[in-house]
Amino acid sequence: MRHVLVPLLALPLLLACSKPPPAEEPVRAVRTLTLQVGSSGMQHEYAAEVRARTESRLSFRVGGKLVRRMVNAGDLVKAGQPLAQIDASDLLLGQDAARAAVSTAKAQLELSEAEFKRYKALRDQGFISGLELERRDAALKVSRAQAEQAQAQAGVQSNQAGYALLVADVPGVVTGVDAEPGAVLAAGTPVLRLAHDGPRDAVFSVPEDRASAMRALLGRPGALKLRAWGAAYTLLPATVREVAAAADPMTRTFLVKADIGATALRLGQTASVLIDAPAIAGVIKLPLAAVFQQGGQSRVWLVDASKMTVRAQPVGVAGADGNLVLVASGLAPGQVVVTAGVHALTEGQTVRWYAEPGVAAAPPGAAVAVPPTAAPSAAQAASAAAR
Repeated sequence: MRHVLVPLLALPLLLACSKPPPAEEPVRAVRTLTLQVGSSGMQHEYAAEVRARTESRLSFRVGGKLVRRMVNAGDLVKAGQPLAQIDASDLLLGQDAARAAVSTAKAQLELSEAEFKRYKALRDQGFISGLELERRDAALKVSRAQAEQAQAQAGVQSNQAGYALLVADVPGVVTGVDAEPGAVLAAGTPVLRLAHDGPRDAVFSVPEDRASAMRALLGRPGALKLRAWGAAYTLLPATVREVAAAADPMTRTFLVKADIGATALRLGQTASVLIDAPAIAGVIKLPLAAVFQQGGQSRVWLVDASKMTVRAQPVGVAGADGNLVLVASGLAPGQVVVTAGVHALTEGQTVRWYAEPGVAAAPPGAAVAVPPTAAPSAAQAASAAAR
């Protein structure tokens, strides 16, 4: 009897330690879409910046200490307007020394001319030989050359003194400041950046696979459209003017400059460049949420209406059209694709049609019955007839 009771007493303990049966997986409701074939005109959009066609880095032709800067970034300047100045003390001293050298050379030239006249008269009277006259003629030529040299050097020193004042060559707007007063600058060190008045460019970058397409648009008027931020319905025509010959070493993109002509857009303003691509026929459009990645390949969930199960279908993506994905291969018209919650599904999972609250679930494309309205009462009918 004892041997019979021990297994009976241990049975509840074994049942308590056993795993409960797994819960049945709930049947998920899925939103679906019945596929249709159509065509799509793609449009590429790039972020651009408005820049001046010509932007110069202004600098002094001579070195010196920057003592004054008369403009700041954003200031409008006119041609001939002073922009900055360096200490010209040493340059003025050099100019004075050159002027003194000119006076010395002129005095020596006058003396050589007078001597040549006297020696020529003596030669005509036979008091000196021809050799002595030739020596005085050579001395006269040397004095004349020295006077010309001193005059030229004085002109150089005068120009050097004038270079102490930096002047705008053309009208424009100051886009940047590279030096502040007190800095000692070498000749050619940038001080200001000046954007010239005139045509403007929209500058943007494209990936490597779009560089050849941009070169094909070179010189075609209106091939691009520019939309300034804040002006969604205003499009300006643009023409591709320049495409970089080499990719940027950091971003591996190609810089493109598009001519937008004279425009009221501010320098540095951001905009969007729109480029229409050839229309693609025979494509299927799907919401972006319907496509997922699995095994390095784009896939969608197809619904088998007879079994109400889903299976993953590989697809070939041709691009994007706004929030829609263009599918070029892998699907056929009439198939039903899951459009939401694709990451919560598994292969062969049982699903059901999604229905809005209060509406009976129906397969895609099926007509939904609308409940009939109650017949109007006699009083309501009479009131309607009176109106």
